[in-house]
Amino acid sequence: MNIPPRCGSAHGDDRQVLIVVHQAHSTPGKIGEFLRHRGFSLDRRCPSVGDTLPNDLSPYAAVIVFGGPQSANDDNDSAIRSELTWLEKSAIVSDVPLLGICLGAQQIARVLGANVGPHPEGLVEIGYWPVSPTVDAGCFLERPTIFYQWHSETFEIPVGAQHLAQNDTFSGQAFVYDDSVYGIEFHPEITREMIQRWCSSEKGSVKLSLNGAQSHAQQLAGYDQHHAASDQWLNKFIDRHLLLDSLSGD
Repeated sequence: MNIPPRCGSAHGDDRQVLIVVHQAHSTPGKIGEFLRHRGFSLDRRCPSVGDTLPNDLSPYAAVIVFGGPQSANDDNDSAIRSELTWLEKSAIVSDVPLLGICLGAQQIARVLGANVGPHPEGLVEIGYWPVSPTVDAGCFLERPTIFYQWHSETFEIPVGAQHLAQNDTFSGQAFVYDDSVYGIEFHPEITREMIQRWCSSEKGSVKLSLNGAQSHAQQLAGYDQHHAASDQWLNKFIDRHLLLDSLSGD
């Protein structure tokens, strides 16, 4: 029987959230902003530059693994291998809510036994694209919403996980496993400054010519049009799902 994702409301706290990023200059964007506004401090770790990941996650209210240019299938990357092991041995099996975004979601899916790889027709999603709830989404996503995307690979839904969101091009947009392990393909943390940086970087600018990528100008226009709805979803997700227990004092 499918159990709808938990729903609730919340109030402030001053605990830590562990954030895992994949480049030295990566930032948590609006997620960091919204968490700090709720009184949480951030413990930022970047294994790609040598940071270690804690095995004891009990001091944290939540764990968030962000995106990055690597692949969840990069077995020759020691940092990615260490993250996959840590997710399997520590993060997924802990009682601490876990969110994976893009690469982070793909890593979680792979650890749970699902396939991760490119679209069979070589399509990508870069820019603003619609995401719709599945019949099992519950209050995770209550209506179709346009979110920012930046990915050429995606995940299949792991066995035992609940499929929460989809679209016509990439069916795997969101899942939840064991009631508190979430994977999402889209980027609700995005800021206008992050779009500027991603589109103008040496590696990022090349991706704008791929099939399914919007232009830099289209992405900035999309941000202006859609960020309010994305922010509204993110605030609800943080309070209803990611930090419900911590914020409600449970």
